[in-house]
Amino acid sequence: MDDDDFRRRGREMEVKSRTVRSLVARLSSVSEHTRAEALAELRLISKHDEDSRSLIAEADAVPYLAETLYSESQDFQENAAATLLNLSISSRESLISTRGLLDALSHALQHASTSTTPAAVQSCAATLHSLLVVDSYRPIIGSKRDIVHALAQIVKNPNSPPRSIKDSLKALFGLALYPLNRNTMIELGVVQPLFALIVKDGRVGIVEDATAVVAQMAGCEESEEAFARVGGVRVLVDLLDVGTGTSIRIKENAVAALLNLVSTGGARIGREVREMAATAVEGVVEVAEGGSTKGKSKAMSLLRIIEGANNGVRDSRFDCAGFTV
Repeated sequence: MDDDDFRRRGREMEVKSRTVRSLVARLSSVSEHTRAEALAELRLISKHDEDSRSLIAEADAVPYLAETLYSESQDFQENAAATLLNLSISSRESLISTRGLLDALSHALQHASTSTTPAAVQSCAATLHSLLVVDSYRPIIGSKRDIVHALAQIVKNPNSPPRSIKDSLKALFGLALYPLNRNTMIELGVVQPLFALIVKDGRVGIVEDATAVVAQMAGCEESEEAFARVGGVRVLVDLLDVGTGTSIRIKENAVAALLNLVSTGGARIGREVREMAATAVEGVVEVAEGGSTKGKSKAMSLLRIIEGANNGVRDSRFDCAGFTV
């Protein structure tokens, strides 16, 4: 960039900064119409202009946006939630450091079936998912039990729109990536609605996301009892049945979940997984042959476990993809 371009860029940023500061100042106006216009404009700017996202955050807009999530106005809710989602792409620190932001997101999610619009719910859940990309934010958000409970209720509610369910599942997945959050999720009843989705929901994308969360949650000791209550091992094994036509991603997640159960559970769950998984060898082989790199590795590990359950007796089904199991 030469000097002229640098100066031109500087002038453009100054104009953008003045525009943003003016809009943020209008968020505190006593006029509802003025606030509404400012919110709508900030939403559009944050969506289409990446440069403006940091400027909006630096202008201290986040506290106003968080407070607006409590509004009874649907337009206010949706514009504030969408703007927060846009800011979360590049200004995550500004969001997580704002006092009351997580409480505001929690409030919106807790009222998903009453006063919060579906669009606002989706944006709030997606904002959490975006924040959970940062490792250090996972224990912070996971400590907010009301958020975990609200996400579980959205997944559980049969009237939740598909998009709200998917965004909530992605947020739950981000939470489950932090091991210490998994027990909290189990305590708050996340397991049952996840398996209910897997069993009853025919939408491939939703089942894929649900099994991804299940695979992570299986990686804690408390999962053994929770999975037993819902017949989790049988459900996961059924997903590996080639006759069900489940996607390769679903099969990979089922394999990962079964492996995690064996690794973290006791002798009983290990025996159950070995015995049941032996009936789904073809599905495991399918993952070992055509899955992702991680999926193939996990499938080979599960095949070895199944083979061990057969007392070392070789079966031709264990020879796949050029590997000797």
